[in-house]
Amino acid sequence: MNSRWRPECSASAPQEPPFLLVTVVPYTLLAALTVLRVAREPLEGGSLLVDLGLCALAAAWMLGMFTLRPASWERPAATTVFFTGLVLITAILVVRDPAFGLFTPAPYIYAFTLLRWPWRLLGVAATAVVAGTAQASTIDNTTWSGLTLSMIIVLANVGLMGGTAWVLRLAEREDEQRERTLTELNRANRLLEATLAENAGLHAQLLAQAREAGVLDERRRMAREIHDTLAQGLTGIIAQLQAAEQMHEVPAQWRRPFDAVKGLARESLAEARRSVDALRPEPLETSPLSDALADVCDRWSRLHGLAVQVTTTGTARPMTPEAEFALLRTAQEALANVAKHARATRVGVTLSYLEHEVALDVRDDGTGFEPPDLDARTIANGDPNPPTRDGGFGLTIMRQRVEGLSGSLRIESEPGSGTGISARVPLLPAGSRP
Repeated sequence: MNSRWRPECSASAPQEPPFLLVTVVPYTLLAALTVLRVAREPLEGGSLLVDLGLCALAAAWMLGMFTLRPASWERPAATTVFFTGLVLITAILVVRDPAFGLFTPAPYIYAFTLLRWPWRLLGVAATAVVAGTAQASTIDNTTWSGLTLSMIIVLANVGLMGGTAWVLRLAEREDEQRERTLTELNRANRLLEATLAENAGLHAQLLAQAREAGVLDERRRMAREIHDTLAQGLTGIIAQLQAAEQMHEVPAQWRRPFDAVKGLARESLAEARRSVDALRPEPLETSPLSDALADVCDRWSRLHGLAVQVTTTGTARPMTPEAEFALLRTAQEALANVAKHARATRVGVTLSYLEHEVALDVRDDGTGFEPPDLDARTIANGDPNPPTRDGGFGLTIMRQRVEGLSGSLRIESEPGSGTGISARVPLLPAGSRP
């Protein structure tokens, strides 16, 4: 029954009344006093019948106005009417028979459990007047001393029970304050946890950006070092050899090693320039991935005299700079392998923007080879002689780059049937910014 008791939580709202206290104790007291009344006075006519009628009225009032109407417990007006009527019935019973003063705990119970503050204090005082009247019933009120003593008894009841109500009210306020404090603490803890989580995310993002910036700075430094030392030195060697060839005719017995030196120098210079390009991500800083890829393929075509068909499909979607960099370097590495090993006549590069990922495919019609099993063991153990075009290092680096971004790298090739390299990396979720 009391599951429907849901008073508002405010400074004046009473707490949920205990079921047994408000539904059993009052009826038990009334029944016991009724039996006592019958036992004390044999049936003498109307007086006893009136008392029994009043007892029945009290029971019916509690049953009809309170026990059978739990929905009204939440309405202050209904509880006030119920309590006022019960106090009046109790007062009439006490006036008729002071023994019914033993029934006053029932109004006290309802006052403390149903009435809101400050009406609770008024209800307790009214009940205390009734209880004090019952206690002073044996005193002769026809004299000043008797009247004074009766007033003292009534005021003592009012003061004692009013003080009890006040102390209980202070305890309730402390409980309410404690609950509010706990609620605020829980809210502050949740906000603190959210702030800490946000700070942790920002800290991780700053660390990642710092690492990325450090890596890019180191790549730029290495690119400058290679360009300013190896590349410049090889360029100077080639220039000196060409000048010597123009100034003096190379003897026949020197022609073969002379040409070999020039070829080796040119090949080394091309490798140095390729390393510089691989270390510098400048094309992506000023152009989208498709344009940067087309620029890389155009430079490769001019250097090696072999046209590259570049195709972009789908609508460009947001990607992380790391993903763009990995795909561009994968294309450069694949084209370098084509130049060194494939002896191809046709090369195609396709960039495809799919629904959830972007794919890069580099295919040639060259000699092909037997692809190695570049699984995690090969990469981790660093096998120095896997049967690949470039000793395994280039393909391993490509796979590590792509798989480090939760992507995948596939190599399809057979001797005499050309080679296809396909790299796929996930796109950013919709609405995200790189």
